[in-house]
Amino acid sequence: MVSISECFSETYAEARTKFCSAAATAGGAIRSWLNPNATGPSGERLFLDTARFGPADAPNMLVLISSTHGVEGHCGSGAQIAWLATGGAAKLPKDTGALVVHAINPYGFAWTRRVNEDNVDLNRNFVDHDKAYPKNDGYLAIADAVLPDSWTDESKAASERAFASYAQQHGAFALQGAISSGQYTHPDGIFFGGAKPTWSNRTIRTIAREELDRARRVGIIDFHTGLGPFGHGELICAVPPTAKSFPRAKAWYGNELTSPEGGTSTSAVVVGIMTDAFPQELPDAEVTPVAIEYGTYSVPEVLNAVRADNWLHHRGDLASPLGRELKADMKERFFPAGDKWREMVWSRADQTIGWALEGLAGR
Repeated sequence: MVSISECFSETYAEARTKFCSAAATAGGAIRSWLNPNATGPSGERLFLDTARFGPADAPNMLVLISSTHGVEGHCGSGAQIAWLATGGAAKLPKDTGALVVHAINPYGFAWTRRVNEDNVDLNRNFVDHDKAYPKNDGYLAIADAVLPDSWTDESKAASERAFASYAQQHGAFALQGAISSGQYTHPDGIFFGGAKPTWSNRTIRTIAREELDRARRVGIIDFHTGLGPFGHGELICAVPPTAKSFPRAKAWYGNELTSPEGGTSTSAVVVGIMTDAFPQELPDAEVTPVAIEYGTYSVPEVLNAVRADNWLHHRGDLASPLGRELKADMKERFFPAGDKWREMVWSRADQTIGWALEGLAGR
């Protein structure tokens, strides 16, 4: 009997050990990519690992990705390991393979951050860096409030006043969009999209070309946390409703599917998301991506934790009591303690993977 809760891990190092063991036990072909730009909190090396299952020429490929937003890897890794531990790989149809991508952002996972070693949000980094970056005038208006000089009751109150003023003028959802839709002007800010493709960006493109080049149909599930009701997994289709893959995703997931551009999602509209890389690198395949977003705490609590973590790494002291407090809060906001939330994560993941496999099979 598999203990679902034990499939989840408290640290990146623990998660990597569990994943590699579970993947090997399930008969996967494991590959590892060392991040050459960063180490973990204890100086440990950081890896992106993949496990491949099924025929090399499988026309259908299921892709499960964890840790696009580092700390959210606690959730995605647990779901991936639960899928392996419950025999998911052995149950694949004969014409279907699977590629499990563990810790695409190992730095963020190890350091309990959403961003990578360059303070870049991977889900804002997959834009065309040779073109002008998308503008976010809203972020410009509140950037100083996002990253105050100090983290005190007074500075936090001043930031809240600035946010309230912006929301009163533009609306609460506009404030969420200004903060979280992505920005390319403040490298020390939050939701920063970067000034070039990151290591994770370049690596996942290589993986897509090398592991999925023979597939005709690719179904992607990217695991996220931090938005929505506690434990609920919202299925977000982040491509525009006019994209070719949108009707396929709608056929696979039905009314469970939400759309930021369609106004049915808890997520703001974002650009440069990681899964955009797959149709770009696999132009001859039908790629159907979805993000599964698990609710944890309220949006203000989650965004406050993100801002606090950003302040801590730019202007605070990680080793201080305040630093340890902010890190613990960051982890809790994206990976709630207790078995109930973890079991809810797996239940929804299992259901969603089932739908994806039916979609790949054309049923």
